[in-house]
Amino acid sequence: MRPIFPRKKFQKPPWWGFLLPDKRVIIIVLDQVKFLNWSLRYISITNYDKVIMDSKNTKNFLLSCAVIVVVTCLCLGLVLAAGVGLTILRPVDFRPGQEVTPPPSETYEGPDAMLTPEAERPEGELPEAEELPPDVAEIVLEIEAQVSQIRGLTLQKPVPRILMSPEELEDIVVNEFFADYSDEDARQDVLVLSLLGLLPSDFDLKNFYNDLYSEQISGFYDSETGEIYILKGTSFGGSEKLTYAHEFTHVLQDQTFGFETGLNYNEEGCETDSERCAAIQSLIEGDSSLTEILWFQTYATRDDYKDIVQIFEDYASPTLDAAPPYMALDLYFPYEKGFAFVEFLYNEGGYDAVNAAYEKPPLSTEHILHPERYPSDKPVRITLPNLEETLGAGWVLFDQNVMGEWYTYLILSQAYEEAYRITDGQASAAAEGWGGDAYAIYLDEQTDEVIFILDLVWDTAQDADEFTDALSQYADQRWDVANQQINGQLTWTGQEGTVVLTRAGDRTLWIIAPTDGLAELLLFELQ
Repeated sequence: MRPIFPRKKFQKPPWWGFLLPDKRVIIIVLDQVKFLNWSLRYISITNYDKVIMDSKNTKNFLLSCAVIVVVTCLCLGLVLAAGVGLTILRPVDFRPGQEVTPPPSETYEGPDAMLTPEAERPEGELPEAEELPPDVAEIVLEIEAQVSQIRGLTLQKPVPRILMSPEELEDIVVNEFFADYSDEDARQDVLVLSLLGLLPSDFDLKNFYNDLYSEQISGFYDSETGEIYILKGTSFGGSEKLTYAHEFTHVLQDQTFGFETGLNYNEEGCETDSERCAAIQSLIEGDSSLTEILWFQTYATRDDYKDIVQIFEDYASPTLDAAPPYMALDLYFPYEKGFAFVEFLYNEGGYDAVNAAYEKPPLSTEHILHPERYPSDKPVRITLPNLEETLGAGWVLFDQNVMGEWYTYLILSQAYEEAYRITDGQASAAAEGWGGDAYAIYLDEQTDEVIFILDLVWDTAQDADEFTDALSQYADQRWDVANQQINGQLTWTGQEGTVVLTRAGDRTLWIIAPTDGLAELLLFELQ
């Protein structure tokens, strides 16, 4: 989950992001072939004209196109976090070959902005693209001007574009990503993920990551150097254009709002509150997804559409297809749910409302899942004590952070073993009343025993009851009801040890400990 793994610092699973040794933060965005197949139920290359003429189908199709293109790119400069279903953009009619005026958007002038109002690229910046083939350089410069106009943001400094071979790009992704991620790190991550039912205990996590990241790589934006990396040796068709529109939007966002400084979207900030970082990434990715779709609807040619449709027919991702269920869903979150969040703001007040969200960012996945609650419904801050001394020799605090509504849902509904899962509807309803939480993971590195603590505050006592019922059903399906309860609380036993759930008013406490004695000790300390 976002707040937990991997490693002991800046805990994020590699499918969200890694902090590189040189302090660059990168996010891998991979494929969503299952999500795309959903759209193929009604879209095929044979009914292309029908799709283009149908406004609703076009918008659904474009969102899917955006997803498949974006998920094959690397966005350097982002951190963290998936969803199901499709969201509809406001109508934008498009006909092949038709000139379409982009949505009106004034240039954003934030408090620290130093922008020029022109949408066109200033003279003198063309040499940045000299490494690109002339035809590609012309397309790239045109896309940049068009995206700037649509988004209402302009470059404050030039953006270098670097051509790389697929082998060079893969080497950066795999080797830099995993330089600090050891076999032991991966093994310990599996201990914790399997405790929560998300992975089998024998899952080969590190090799899975390597296979997953090697499967689809398209390009990335490095926020530290301000460079965009582009694959060489490929045609610059519809999918490449869509990718570049998305990545260039990240350039504009970073230069205008400042990922690390302005948004506090950095290692220290995310160590403190990974939920906040998940929400910020969803804002960033949702904004880029909306912008690239508006760009595609406005400027794409018939050939661009055909190129995208062809991707649907040719696309394959065997590694992700075989991934544990929660991984695939979680990859989608910042794009599909982030898109819905940004679309809500855009419908309320255009890009002015989106820009305002950067000045007052969302604070949780609850805000992203329920944009109508943003920004008034602020999460409750909970602090757990450090229990290393209480637990005794050998126990170390492996990780602590915020779980959030989204991951509460995933644990309940996306267990690796299908028999453990409760229904999506039950899990969504149980997690929806989330008000705030804190979790802690303790690890005995000598015995590989793990302790999990999740202290949750709900919006109402009724919400706490609903979660208690849902987690009890999950627990009944996964563990055996204990012959003797611990301190009169709901108790289960299994190969993971002792599981205890308490509820008092609007608060619930979930503990997994290797023995009854440790579970009882933790209850005494935390109740």
